Amino acid sequence: MGLKAYIIGTCDTKAAELRYVRSLLQAPGLETVIVDVSTRGEDSDIADIRAADVAASHPDGPEEVFVNDRGRAVAAMAEALRRLLASRQDVGGVIGLGGSGGTALITPAMRDLDVGVPKVMVSTVASGNVAPYVGPSDIAMIYSVTDVAGINRISRRVLGNAANALAGMLQGRIPEVDDGKPAIGLSMFGVTTACVTQVTDTLEETFDCLVFHATGTGGQSMEKLAASGMVAGLLDVTTTEICDLFMGGVFSAGEERLDVVARTSVPYVGSVGALDMVNFGALDTVPAAYRQRLLYEHNPQVTLMRTTPEENARMGRWIGEKLNRCQGPVRFLLPEGGVSMLDAPGQPFHDPAADAALFEALEQTVVQTPERRLIRYPFHINDPEFAAALVEHFQEVMATDPRRHP
Repeated sequence: MGLKAYIIGTCDTKAAELRYVRSLLQAPGLETVIVDVSTRGEDSDIADIRAADVAASHPDGPEEVFVNDRGRAVAAMAEALRRLLASRQDVGGVIGLGGSGGTALITPAMRDLDVGVPKVMVSTVASGNVAPYVGPSDIAMIYSVTDVAGINRISRRVLGNAANALAGMLQGRIPEVDDGKPAIGLSMFGVTTACVTQVTDTLEETFDCLVFHATGTGGQSMEKLAASGMVAGLLDVTTTEICDLFMGGVFSAGEERLDVVARTSVPYVGSVGALDMVNFGALDTVPAAYRQRLLYEHNPQVTLMRTTPEENARMGRWIGEKLNRCQGPVRFLLPEGGVSMLDAPGQPFHDPAADAALFEALEQTVVQTPERRLIRYPFHINDPEFAAALVEHFQEVMATDPRRHP
């Protein structure tokens, strides 16, 4: 079955734009499928997959989609589209066209596609915060400049560029490199770079090391790949996103952080990297409730706040409960000498009492078994000895993973 370019939009309001994009994609010989995600229930003469057919993919049937409530209808159609695309075997790439509602409707289905499947979203909201739409995926967002409301001198160029971009992605050849190395995911922040660099330098001969910046979407992306089986193990050195979840920082990965480890039993070695800091934007964006706390201006756009013993104890219990749900091999390492570059003697976030509260909460919460172990080391997280310990335990859990050695 040949792979096709899926063109998604509301045919009742964007028929001209969808036709135009289809013509550009068909020009070089690509096969196309127009998917109508209109929520009015009307038939379209240009759709290859009608809105009614999309709606039929909703678990509660099309009547859940075609309701007299736009917000509810859009949410239901989004779920139906997500399920429809997941069921198709010929999706080579996807281009979506929409305003705020269309973008919210189409992008969840894009996010469910594997990383590497071409995804282009032409949207009126693409010049703002696109994190809610892109999430941990590789969606290319293109700002429409004018509204997606007809073909004019601006939309002709923008839509044309988007269509040609997707055509290039579908027709271009990416050299395959199969070196036989299994991929692994590692989490890193600037203040744990020294540790993760030492680890990757040691492991790169054996593994394809994929390093993720722990900025919320970084942790989500790492776990998305683990969920899809695209990484064989995780070296989650930097769990700082949990600070932002608890204290309202800007880099939260959400309540689901670490759930993939429990759900998939992927071999896991973790640590407490940068759990000493909550991330905010510029200094004047720090919430008033935190203005009297220990703050550090990392740069003009990023302000860090030191976590307290009480906050660390809460996070330790939360992490411990997550680890207790894991059935696969788990090692969680605690660096007693400090959890980040800023948490070292003479550095602004050095606070042994706060670190001790974190470690003690973890030890009180984690139910240790031969497969699930919590280990203390008298080193700083960026010390070579701690990096060596991470490598040793990771090699151990990978060697005992039953999925690799049935």
